[in-house]
Amino acid sequence: MILNALKNTSAMVAIVSLAACAAPPPPQVTHPAHAIGVGLGYIVASPLLILVGLVEGIAAVPYFLDADLHQMNNAMVASKSQVNLDRTYRAAYKTSIDRVTPDGDTGQIFRHMREATHHFRSVLRAYGVADADRYVLTAVRTADRDGFTLYAVVHRPSDRIRVKTTSGVRTLTSADDAYFRPYARDASGRSLDIVIDWAGVPRTTIRTQKGQAILMTLAANSVLINRRSDEYWGVEQRWIRGDYRRVVNERKVVLDRRMA
Repeated sequence: MILNALKNTSAMVAIVSLAACAAPPPPQVTHPAHAIGVGLGYIVASPLLILVGLVEGIAAVPYFLDADLHQMNNAMVASKSQVNLDRTYRAAYKTSIDRVTPDGDTGQIFRHMREATHHFRSVLRAYGVADADRYVLTAVRTADRDGFTLYAVVHRPSDRIRVKTTSGVRTLTSADDAYFRPYARDASGRSLDIVIDWAGVPRTTIRTQKGQAILMTLAANSVLINRRSDEYWGVEQRWIRGDYRRVVNERKVVLDRRMA
């Protein structure tokens, strides 16, 4: 089923690419995340555009922040994607999207990655992911003061890990804030996290419940299509060294071309 979905998605993306050459880009509005040039700010999210966003993963979240939430959900349903915003809202917030205003706000905004991971696992269980509790939403916050965060979706084989941190070797569980960042290896040098998807974006991207819901929806799709992003570890090293703006801009160039 996943292979067929990928084949269908690839075909649709090819159609989008051809259409982009013949049609003007969608209308734009201003959003805080776009002020620094991260997204195009689409008001209308068509089924074809949704499919491209699903292929690109959570890095596409800023491109949909200005889209009408209900139109976006309808486009997901029309595109026959495996995920949609209604299922995310039902699983994470216990309400249907029909009861949600276009801005997506129901007063349930997560404040930290522990809560984000809790909601995300609920979404994955709604899609029938058997090992939903092995997935963690993580954040590297070394550039937070400058307004950028590096997010990742990881698969972690254990809810208790022993890893090397800046303060020495530690045993971490979900009770620890440090648990919610990626770890390539444990303290013994064995491989630990598998990175499914990642995005370096402005912190404003997921300050709203709408942005958070879009993030979880695209992240769930990345899990369902068995995405793997091994390039993340090199990106993280650059991010921590202070090269985060270049990381953001490099991915922006690629996404602007594909999402235009």
